[in-house]
Amino acid sequence: MKIQRTAFAIVACAVFVRSETLAASAHTHLVRATPAVDGTVRAAPGEVTLRFNKRLESAFSSVLVRDSDGKQVDKGNAQLDKSDRRIMRVALPPLMPGVYKVEWRAVSADTHKVEGDFTFRVGQ
Repeated sequence: MKIQRTAFAIVACAVFVRSETLAASAHTHLVRATPAVDGTVRAAPGEVTLRFNKRLESAFSSVLVRDSDGKQVDKGNAQLDKSDRRIMRVALPPLMPGVYKVEWRAVSADTHKVEGDFTFRVGQ
């Protein structure tokens, strides 16, 4: 009887862990960013590009870039890539050396909403 209870507990734990893993993977997440998260680029980029693991809904997804004073510095034209709705871009004007913060919100086609931010540095 003790062996059966132990086996049941092990199976129950495995099922729970597997279901939690599947639930966590169901949410949209940022796969890659250019410029890189916490990265440094020598020359100012012309845009910020974010790639997600799921297709996004354009009406509810956004990205903006702020300077170290908190002022929005992107061109305000964030949009999804027409050929791949997992990619979101926003154009940048020429940036001065410094630290910039990217703030993003993504809503996938299955309505999961996530948001986040990261910084990148221009210059050394």
